[in-house]
Amino acid sequence: MTTRQTHLTATATRQTHLTTTRQTPEVAPDAVYVTGWGVASPLGMGAADFSKAFVEERDALADVTAMFEEKLPAERAFAIPDFQVRDHLGRKGTRFFDRSTALALVACDQTLQDTGFAVTDENRGQVGLILGTTSGSVKSTSDFSRETITEDRPYLVNPVLFPNAVMNCAAGQAAIWYGLKGVNTTIAGGRMAGIAALRYASRSLRWGDADALLVGAVEEFSPHNAWLTHLPGGSAPAGEGAALVMLERGEALLASGRRPDAEIMAVASASADPADRPAFVEAFADCVRQALREAGVVSGDLWAVAPGSGPESAIETATLEAGLGGDTVRRLPVARLVGECHAAQGALQLAAVLAHHRQDAALDGRPALITSFTPEGGVGAAVVRGWQR
Repeated sequence: MTTRQTHLTATATRQTHLTTTRQTPEVAPDAVYVTGWGVASPLGMGAADFSKAFVEERDALADVTAMFEEKLPAERAFAIPDFQVRDHLGRKGTRFFDRSTALALVACDQTLQDTGFAVTDENRGQVGLILGTTSGSVKSTSDFSRETITEDRPYLVNPVLFPNAVMNCAAGQAAIWYGLKGVNTTIAGGRMAGIAALRYASRSLRWGDADALLVGAVEEFSPHNAWLTHLPGGSAPAGEGAALVMLERGEALLASGRRPDAEIMAVASASADPADRPAFVEAFADCVRQALREAGVVSGDLWAVAPGSGPESAIETATLEAGLGGDTVRRLPVARLVGECHAAQGALQLAAVLAHHRQDAALDGRPALITSFTPEGGVGAAVVRGWQR
């Protein structure tokens, strides 16, 4: 058993007796930590509201029949029908934001309010943003493309709509809005986007490419995404949301004396042929085992796993059984509470773990597992341990 595993086991033992005492995190200078987070979701705006709603397992399904003129596959979805970006960021400069950009900026705003890190003129060159997506705003791209056909001439399209049709629109607008002049990257990874963004950001911080990074993913609800979710036979209703975390190296926390929300202990990813189900599950399970090894964690240390899909997913259920060696670990009902949010799913899975830590000091120092896969063959896993703040 490694030193870290001994520490984690001892921590869990102490917590059975000290369930209301907050643990003091042992911060390592070269590790990567979450120092704040924010969410724009049907379950709530901001870490506090989302945490309370998720832990209470509130029903966030909403009537979406009045949101669009186009036909929808279902009358209810995990959407925010009354969402208006001006209610959160004001009217000035937000008029032409598409829904994806608006959700991302609101989540960024919530994250910056939650973290103790302040963006200043002195440090903004080392503060960046890593944002996961499926392919940007599908609605914006489709609307712009349709205008090239329906208008009298292709060049009579509304030029104001064009920036929204670019995949990195949300990340670019967020950097402009908050004055972030560091690394700015958009990762198109579908349901793996959240884990891919975590992996990219962790490496960037360890390599010294940035001092602090806003990291997460976004997905909007639209008729396009609703049908893309429904037609393949998805079991969860379509959803939307954005979730971001502020990531920093441990040395910054040691210098400032700030308390982290969580440590990103390990992130692993791989790929396999989804047509070969047994081989795909084994590759996914290997990815889980790799993340646990890198984190120095055994499955018995985990307080929970936050999968991207529900228990009806045969692939993820079989993977967890194999990857965790048959150990029974609490499964957070992410898909049941947020729906199918595609690119934002992984970021919301991380938010679900952080939500429980925000609400319960008894979980201090205990690790959780996040897993994700795509129909195209991508698999990923992350190990995170958190503390109440």
